[in-house]
Amino acid sequence: MFYKSTRNSSVRVTSAQAIAQGISEDGGLFVPESIPQLGADELEALGKMDYRQRAKAVFAKFLTDFTEAEIAYCVDGAYNTKAFDSDSIAEIAHLFEGTYMLELWHGPTCAFKDMALQILPYLLTVSVKKLHSDKKVVILVATSGDTGKAALEGFKDVPGTSIMVFYPVDGVSAMQKKQMTTQEGGNVGVCAIKGNFDDAQNGVKAIFTDKDVAAKLSDAGMMFSSANSINWGRLAPQIIYYISSYAQLLAQGEIEKGEKINIVVPTGNFGNILAGFYAKHMGVPVNKLICASNANNVLTDFINTGIYDRNRDFHTTISPSMDILISSNLERLLYILSDGNDALIREWFGKLASEGRYEVSDDVKQRLNEEFSAGFCTDEQTKATIKEIYGKYSYTCDTHTAVAVKVYKDYKEKTGDTTKTIIASTASPYKFSASVLSAIGEDTDASEFELVDKLAAASGLAVPASLAALKDKDIRFGDVIDKNEMEAYVLKTLGI
Repeated sequence: MFYKSTRNSSVRVTSAQAIAQGISEDGGLFVPESIPQLGADELEALGKMDYRQRAKAVFAKFLTDFTEAEIAYCVDGAYNTKAFDSDSIAEIAHLFEGTYMLELWHGPTCAFKDMALQILPYLLTVSVKKLHSDKKVVILVATSGDTGKAALEGFKDVPGTSIMVFYPVDGVSAMQKKQMTTQEGGNVGVCAIKGNFDDAQNGVKAIFTDKDVAAKLSDAGMMFSSANSINWGRLAPQIIYYISSYAQLLAQGEIEKGEKINIVVPTGNFGNILAGFYAKHMGVPVNKLICASNANNVLTDFINTGIYDRNRDFHTTISPSMDILISSNLERLLYILSDGNDALIREWFGKLASEGRYEVSDDVKQRLNEEFSAGFCTDEQTKATIKEIYGKYSYTCDTHTAVAVKVYKDYKEKTGDTTKTIIASTASPYKFSASVLSAIGEDTDASEFELVDKLAAASGLAVPASLAALKDKDIRFGDVIDKNEMEAYVLKTLGI
């Protein structure tokens, strides 16, 4: 299995190079040359395995330059009960008949990003070793809240690496900020920027693709890589949990062999739902991929019209991890839907950079509508959904998951589609205690950790140990810079 660049189809690299490099030199994203297949019998067989065994089977199809022992080393090191509070790694909760919550937040930072960022350090260090490189790997991360902490935790004190995270100063929850600014580890750095997530993401991409900066790093014995979902090593592990959940429901008799499901994903950067798309095209029987957005509904408009337009107001919401107007992973989807037309990708994303807008071709619009449905909801609707789920089903969900539930409810009412459905639950409600408590009618006039205790009393859910431990941790990182100072900050921090 080799990997191409979305902006230059003649590029052909191994998975190790794609993971180590993070992004193509031309600014494109790496995609596999073909999508490997899973037959119905193979899916059924996966149902008899545990999560680690399923992960090994799927990785073997994508990482063909890795040995069986290398894959096992990565999987067993990442997916264990030291890191996750469940041996199932990803839990499935039954919300109501035919609707399942895929809980992806049982890892060390209580967000779905752990599913990929616990294994990425293993994949990356093995990849660098396979390339016979002795350079120190510098990980740059832009985060809207969850990726930053998950990446910091995954790469903390990993030999041969250094990690630097940038986040929007006013664009994350109090708990997310506390998680990042108290991060332990000798090789970690955290910095806030005056701007939003898109500013942070654009800054990181610009640094990655700057040849002068790359040369300076090379002279210093370093190389860049990414822990954002622009890195294939971030996206590949996310495909696994959709395959695993289908296999698990099949084994439990919740669905029949070959029965289709819907998948609903709250998403901003499009990586999580793109992983569902890959799972579908590998062979998981999926009827519809339902894209759920908050008030920053650029993806909803795009899927419904074929026009991507980031020239709009940016909203700071109670689901901050989705406060994004430039969805990086959409580039991978459009490359596939345009049958690998790299010229079109260069044209569309060139227009996005220069004009903030592009419109895809009619045939791509048609394929989009065949694959996806999309909707969005406001903060008020998000809170109302949290309250409804809490009251009806005694289930406490976070603000992002509530967006997905609301959009799914609207989809079901509009279409009458009763296909059994998996909803990706992307974060623990404790990461957004104030918003969740406010939604269910509780007083929120208290400190962050008093709110955590109140939520524990209201929900009956155990407080994750990793969040409880933050209470007495000292702040380590307090830098705040302008968005145009990111490159200088990186070089200064690295001593270059």
